[in-house]
Amino acid sequence: MPLKRYVEIGRVALVNYGKDYGKLVVIVDVLDQNRKSLIEAMEKADVKNKWENSSWDRKLIVQKRRAALNDFDRFKLMLAKIQKGGFVRQELAKLKKENAA
Repeated sequence: MPLKRYVEIGRVALVNYGKDYGKLVVIVDVLDQNRKSLIEAMEKADVKNKWENSSWDRKLIVQKRRAALNDFDRFKLMLAKIQKGGFVRQELAKLKKENAA
């Protein structure tokens, strides 16, 4: 499968290793003189808000939450999923019964 996210100037990226792990970055040509205009442009384009509303960021938040769970929390989550499945099956059975009648 070919790479679909290429490195380009102006592209927003997520650091996945090193001391800046998990931070959002923008690829620029020269960082020293362009930093002030970059920050202004990012604020103007509302990049941080768009990132926080993206599915990628939400997926990372869920991964962090799940990694922080202890055994008891994982057990409670399992029970809640089982209970939710039971409710869904009951409601589905009711709807099927109503449609059949």
